Amino acid sequence: MSVYNRREFARLGLAGAVTLAGLGAGLAACGRKRDRDTVIDPDADASQVIDPKLAAQEGTLEWAVSGNWRNAVDKGRDRYRHPVDMLNFFEVKPKDMVIDMWPGAGYMTEILAPYLNKGKGQYVAALIEASAVPEPAAASLEDKYRAHFDSDKKLYGTLTYAAFGETSGALVEAGGADCVLFLLVIHDWIAKGIAEKAFGDAFAALRPGGILGVEQHRADIGNVQDPGATTGYVQEPLVKQLATEAGFQFVAESEMNANPKDDKDHPFGVWTLPPQRLTAPRGQAPNPEFDGSLYESIGESDRMTLKFRKPQ
Repeated sequence: MSVYNRREFARLGLAGAVTLAGLGAGLAACGRKRDRDTVIDPDADASQVIDPKLAAQEGTLEWAVSGNWRNAVDKGRDRYRHPVDMLNFFEVKPKDMVIDMWPGAGYMTEILAPYLNKGKGQYVAALIEASAVPEPAAASLEDKYRAHFDSDKKLYGTLTYAAFGETSGALVEAGGADCVLFLLVIHDWIAKGIAEKAFGDAFAALRPGGILGVEQHRADIGNVQDPGATTGYVQEPLVKQLATEAGFQFVAESEMNANPKDDKDHPFGVWTLPPQRLTAPRGQAPNPEFDGSLYESIGESDRMTLKFRKPQ
């Protein structure tokens, strides 16, 4: 029997409109130019965990993370997301086909597309299916994303595009992908009632032995899981259950993206914290009198980092 009642999640569509409307608005606002199982100090500067020699070696992950095409805002987030360590943990290789599910404004695209382009791999952006959010928001986000990443094929290569949502089809040809990434998006799929579909679609897309990599805002265990994930936090056992039910084998977890300062008790959910920094409920005008200094001192959210494998 499932730890989490499936009938509860059948009601998730009720919360989906609020959650995904905020997602579309937040991601559109973010539009811009664009291993080791150890805890890395979240206050450490990103440059302290990148080998300068590898950063200078074209085609390495360190080179891609250090790239001068990445903006300062994204680079400032590296100390919370540890992209080199995380992608190594997910076993991403230069020649891989990697599917990035709902890549947002392209934080990871700015790293992976150049890396895979140099290595003769393939980056697949599985964008939000238009039916998943109000069409104008989805269209605006997609237009900005495509315009940016299609503008420099020498750097980014030729991206492959797919779509994911309630009625979307296969992400790629069955068994064609080496890695699928779920990065800070599972809460939105729970809210929309399509989390099970996401895991199933990823399983179908991966080759035998392929990796599913998960980074997700982590709810504390012991409380009842909010069936709409309305705060943005998800319990780790639920993620593992969804993966297992889709056919995946759990491989390992890392605390590299943990943040013990995050008590998960914020007035506007996880979006109160950087990088969103909400000062009012989602969909409302910003409150100029809101004091965000406490949440700024916390930094980005506490996150699980999980690796699953499709059986051989």
